[in-house]
Amino acid sequence: MSIVVNIYYTSTNGNARKFAEEMESSGTAAAIRKEAGNLRYDYFFPMTDPETVLLIDCWKDQQALDQHHASPMMEKIAELRVKYDLHMKVERYVSDEEGIPETDSHFIKE
Repeated sequence: MSIVVNIYYTSTNGNARKFAEEMESSGTAAAIRKEAGNLRYDYFFPMTDPETVLLIDCWKDQQALDQHHASPMMEKIAELRVKYDLHMKVERYVSDEEGIPETDSHFIKE
C-alpha cells in the first residue's frame, strides 16, 4: 500500500509558482525526497490555471507520512505557505494493492 496526496496550492501574482521554485532552490524538496518512505515529491503546473501548482506527494505508508509531518521540513513548508499566502485543496488516495486491472492495461502505452 502507498499513500498519494495531491495538494493544489493556489495564490495570486504567481505566488504558487514562486513557492514551488523556492522549495526546489532551497533544497527543501530534495531533502523531502530523501526522507525514508518517500516515493515521489513533484510539482506540476496546470496549463489552464497559472495561479495553481499541484504537488504530487507519495509515501510508502502512513508511518512514513507521519514521520514526514513530524520532520523539520514541515516548519519550513509552513513558513513558505505563509510567505506566499497559499490556499490549499488536498486529495488523498491509497493505492490499490492489485495495481492496474487488465481491462484497463490495453489503454496504457509504456
